[in-house]
Order: sequence, then C-alpha cells, then structure tokens
Amino acid sequence: MIVKSKCLNTDKKKNLYIVSTPIGNLSDISFRAVETLRKSDYILCEDTRVSRNLLDKYQVQSNLISNHKFNEKKNLSKIIKLINEGYYVSLISDAGTPSVSDPGAILIRECIKNDIEIIPLPGPSAVTSAVAISGFSEKFFFYGFFPEKNKVLIDDLDALSKIDCSIVFFISPKKINKLILLIKKNFAGRKILICREMTKFFEEYLRSEVNKLELFKHNLKGELTIVISEKTDQRKNSNILSESDKRFVRKMINKISIKEISNFLNQKSKISKKIIYDYCLKIKNEK
Repeated sequence: MIVKSKCLNTDKKKNLYIVSTPIGNLSDISFRAVETLRKSDYILCEDTRVSRNLLDKYQVQSNLISNHKFNEKKNLSKIIKLINEGYYVSLISDAGTPSVSDPGAILIRECIKNDIEIIPLPGPSAVTSAVAISGFSEKFFFYGFFPEKNKVLIDDLDALSKIDCSIVFFISPKKINKLILLIKKNFAGRKILICREMTKFFEEYLRSEVNKLELFKHNLKGELTIVISEKTDQRKNSNILSESDKRFVRKMINKISIKEISNFLNQKSKISKKIIYDYCLKIKNEK
C-alpha cells in the first residue's frame, strides 16, 4: 500500500536513511530526523497509520510506503529501483530504531549488495534506555523478542543463563506470565528490571529479584523491555574460615607468604583478608 501526498525532492544521492523515531513520547525526536523525513520523497513505514501520527505532528508530507515483516521481501525490488532512480528514501519503524527487532534488516542487506549507501540517524532506543537506568552492568547482550517455538526458547535461555552480563529482552505483555517461570528457572539469583510504557504517560519501572518474581494479577498494556542483571556472586562474604581453609593455611604457612595465602583464600572463599591474615599470624606464632 502506498499513501501518496505532495512531495518532490531534487536530491539525487543514492542513499537509504535509517531514521530512529520515538519509542513513546513524540517529542523524543531529533531535529535532523525531522529534517530528513521532510526531505524524503518516500518513507518506508511499518504501519502507515501509526507513523502518520508522528509525521502529522511535524508536518511531514512525504509519500508513505507500507513496509512490514509480511511484505518487506516483496517490496525489495521496488525500493531499490526508487533509490537507484535518485529518489530520497527513508526507513522508519513504529517506534525506535529500524531493523532492531523490527523490519529493515532484509532491505539493508539488499542495499549493501547494490552498493547503496546506508545512512543511520541515531535516536531513541528502548534497549539502551532500559540498560541506562537498570543499575546493572553496562556490558549487555540484546536478545530481542522470545521465539515462538518452545524448544528454541528453552535452549536459548539455557545458553543465555551462562552469560555474565546484563541481558535485554522484549516481551509482549500477553506472554509475560507464561515466561516468568522460565525466567526464574534460568536466572535465579539475579536482579530484574521490567520497563513498561517507557516515555509514555503511564510509564512504569518494576525492580525485583528474579527469585521473588510473581505472576501479574492484571493484564499489562504496552510492550515490555526487560533487563536481567549480570550474575551475582552467590558466595557471601564470611567472617569464618572453613575447616578446609584452615587446613590450607596450616599446610602452606611455611611455604608461601601470608599475603599470598590471604589473596588466594579471599578470591576463593570471599573471606575478609584481615580475618585470613590474623589467622595466619596465629598459626605462625604457634609454631
């Protein structure tokens, strides 16, 4: 479907512009993004009805081409032809950055094959926004939406549970209760941040420990962005040396330095170096 309007651009560069759009609040768009969209002869939209709300707000009157996951392959030759003919073409999604868990990746790969320059216009991102406020590790792995097939989901979660960094998921509110048990099984001991309706009027941020997660009693609205923390060290600091640690001290006290013993046991058992050091002195003085 093509929604036509009055727009003709004389810029004949063969580029595809990847334009990030707001993830909720329509004011979260850059001046450059608005300027680029106004200059575009054609804007590829995931849903033209959703995009029209944004474009009308900023008086963008470019031609719109519906480009979603069900027709993006079919659109390829038409879009490549438009770009090669010198039309100014931009790609947006309903929210955020195109091709990141949204349509666009197929077109980008086709442009690369056809030596078409791809120009990104950075902007709002649910992923980086959620990680930024999580308080978790700045190193993160973005997974995206959960797969439909249960076996793939189980295998992927098992693999992800071994990664020691923050992990970001997109989840439909209709599926969150079905996934909570799997999250608890695979990420026990970690912390979790659930972001709902980010940047919108009813935005909400729920922080919890994965072990304490409970099923939601009411249906949630709005796509969820979830961040799970890096692995937490399950070994708590202790002020008591275990019998095996004491045996190690007695065995090594005359072979290596007290400092080396303290460093080793501190890393192994998370016991205060002072506790280890004092015990080493005690054993040394007994000999």
